[in-house]
Amino acid sequence: MEQTLYTITVFTENRVGLLNQISIIFTRRKINIESLSVSPSSIKGVHKFTITAYTDLDTIQKLTKQIEKRIDVLRAYFYTDDEIVYQEIALFKVPTEKLLAEKNLEAIIRRNNARILEITPTYTVVEKTGHSDETEALFNEFNVYGISQFVRSGRVAVTKSDIEYVSDFIHEQRLRKAHINE
Repeated sequence: MEQTLYTITVFTENRVGLLNQISIIFTRRKINIESLSVSPSSIKGVHKFTITAYTDLDTIQKLTKQIEKRIDVLRAYFYTDDEIVYQEIALFKVPTEKLLAEKNLEAIIRRNNARILEITPTYTVVEKTGHSDETEALFNEFNVYGISQFVRSGRVAVTKSDIEYVSDFIHEQRLRKAHINE
């Protein structure tokens, strides 16, 4: 079966232990989580997990349904790269002395749309925002100078859709609750 990189967004209440419950669903299916980020969403009190994993369509559909069965999960959706706008951030810590010796340092920084966050006599921290292949390309360029530290965030993403399905879902839930309480 063809493996595709899917981005799963999970909208939840902010509860202790939920990350463990979600990760167990991946573990049981022997699917590796490639990246993970969690943050508050645009809706007050609702958090958004953004998870990427390689799998096939049938498995991602089942996995998403299983995630939605968790009591603290409001909704879960999956997307392919062409359905979302996404970015990652990477930080590179490289020796300042070696960087300053590079005649084309400015060209490397500009070509990669990176920026310098901090320069000390011993190290320089460079930030690159983009897709993983872009941060990987800059990693390969900086690796020549000896990267002392490197970190890349998980993917953050928003859909290209004009509709925010989770907002509609929450609105419908509130209407049902108000109707029941009448």
